[in-house]
Amino acid sequence: MSKIIIHQETAGAVASRLLQIGAIKLNHKQPFTWSSGWKSPIYCDNRLALSYPEIRSYIKENLARVIQLHFPKAEYIAGVATAGIPQGALVADQLGLPFVYVRPKPKEHGMGNLIEGKVEKGARVVLVEDLISTGGSSLKAAQAVQEAGCKVIGMVAIFTYGFETSEKNFSNADIPLVCLSDFTHLLEQAVKQKYLDETELIYVKSWRLDPSNWK
Repeated sequence: MSKIIIHQETAGAVASRLLQIGAIKLNHKQPFTWSSGWKSPIYCDNRLALSYPEIRSYIKENLARVIQLHFPKAEYIAGVATAGIPQGALVADQLGLPFVYVRPKPKEHGMGNLIEGKVEKGARVVLVEDLISTGGSSLKAAQAVQEAGCKVIGMVAIFTYGFETSEKNFSNADIPLVCLSDFTHLLEQAVKQKYLDETELIYVKSWRLDPSNWK
């Protein structure tokens, strides 16, 4: 059974909003270079949504809604550094739940914390991410929460590229993930709003099949 769920009620609307504000950019002629070295016709920076109050509220309210729907027993919200921190804090405030965040590595001075904030052992935690690619860094944060003695009951995110690798990683970790939108709905909106024509769509679709070797 799949561990990744796309929230159909928001998938098209979120993709449309992210395109409109330039949080998602498409360019197959001059591809973007990711930190991994991959060449990609798509670049996603959901942090831009924080600068648009109406869209920020829409995302916050719907992340909170999917947590209530899929993870009603959540006791803590944890943001994944760095982009998941503001989204997680907004969601925690919306739900009236305690908030912590997870660093990518322990702090190099002071207490050497990996998790910032107070979380009780045995607590049921939902992590908040802004973007899922392979899921590696997100699941590393989930592991840190588990090693702190808490139970990660799920994760929510704004957008996922829908790589097969991420599906396998979340399945192996046995952590369910719910995303507000994904690559498939993004392409539907991009064609509908004329960001892509049918020929360009073929190039962009081919990228997800083998992103590490795409040219």
